[in-house]
Amino acid sequence: MSPDTKQEWKRLLLFVGVFAGLYFLPLGSPRFEGAVDESLHLARDYAREHIVLCLLPAFWIAGAIAAFVSQASVIRYLGPQANRAVAYGVASVSGTILAVCSCTVLPLFAGIYRMGAGLGPASAFLYSGPAINVLAIVLTAKILGFELGLARAIAAVLFSVVLGVSMAWLFRREQGERIARMAEMPASPASRPLWQTASFFASMVAVLVFANWANPKQPDGFFAAVFAWKWYLTAAAGIGLAVMAWRWIRLPGGRILATILAVAAVAVLLPGAPELAMLVAVAGLAISTAGRGGEAGEWFDQTWSYAKLIFPLLIGGVLAAGFLLGRPGHEALIPSDWIASAVGGDSLGATLLAALSGALMYFATLTEVPILQGLIGDGMGRGPALALLLAGPALSLPSMLVISSILGWKKTLTFALLVVLLATATGWAFGVVASS
Repeated sequence: MSPDTKQEWKRLLLFVGVFAGLYFLPLGSPRFEGAVDESLHLARDYAREHIVLCLLPAFWIAGAIAAFVSQASVIRYLGPQANRAVAYGVASVSGTILAVCSCTVLPLFAGIYRMGAGLGPASAFLYSGPAINVLAIVLTAKILGFELGLARAIAAVLFSVVLGVSMAWLFRREQGERIARMAEMPASPASRPLWQTASFFASMVAVLVFANWANPKQPDGFFAAVFAWKWYLTAAAGIGLAVMAWRWIRLPGGRILATILAVAAVAVLLPGAPELAMLVAVAGLAISTAGRGGEAGEWFDQTWSYAKLIFPLLIGGVLAAGFLLGRPGHEALIPSDWIASAVGGDSLGATLLAALSGALMYFATLTEVPILQGLIGDGMGRGPALALLLAGPALSLPSMLVISSILGWKKTLTFALLVVLLATATGWAFGVVASS
């Protein structure tokens, strides 16, 4: 069969599949219509709570990695032949700084991987970014018990290293070919001193971290104090970023000043809508960089390329996850009581199902703790609870769709399988020890 004939058969099968799906569409079924409603609700919640404050800053950080960080620097510290202790050490504790969800970490992962980071350190970073969240671990210990919080903290750090080393070993042949290709590429010199680049990225990361600092639900303590000052800290980091962009990247001073004043006006007039202030800031940054030459234009181009690659897949994945599993506490196509009843006790099957469910569901930052509190109250074992804590925040159906566009499906499914298996084994062992 010729390639043209195969292509025509693929088109025919696609047309038949679309026709059959539309013909047998179960309109009028409460289960189906409820799943559609949940899909749209989850997408709306994601748009309101995560795109503006989480995803947009992450896109700009990823674009800055490609525009301002030399490939030689990434390869030196995170490349396949970098010092393993340094590479995996940096990648495995990144979550303590970022505290992002499984979707927000994707642009950052894409940025460092495409700039030359080895598959192992990049995979460790991909897992640790959302998994090793200090506030989430503290809340786990306070609400679900000290033993569960401690087990989550230790296992998450170890997981990131084990996952990275396993991915690097399983795909070592492909990584060898990648090293050879990168060695042939000319090394571009650093365009500015390291301290300037570090300060620039620190300000962007500070904006991302403080803008998304979650309410710890505690009246006092460090996390509560930071939450009370989060928007002042975000504003300070944003102003610092603006000044550095004006001085070091040569963005137009007038546009930068106008953006700062516009953001301040929106923040004062609409204090209950911080997303609008962030939108104004992002719009001002886009206007100041789009169409310009040099580093500023490259920053915008790289940011836009990541947005075009990741955003459609991410939204499609969120819609699919909402259709199948719904939002926490809401019914979708798969009945939630099936999952709740199946993860009762500490059996190996219940633990595996909990890990698999966590890997497919989308969890916003910190939401896994109250969800598990309810499931444990309904009879969920501590082993399955730990398995879901280890697999859920770090992976989701939307994130897998995006990872596949960066690594390919073979590496993506391997990464997901490793997460599920490690979470299952650790959760089952923890359940056996806790119940003994």
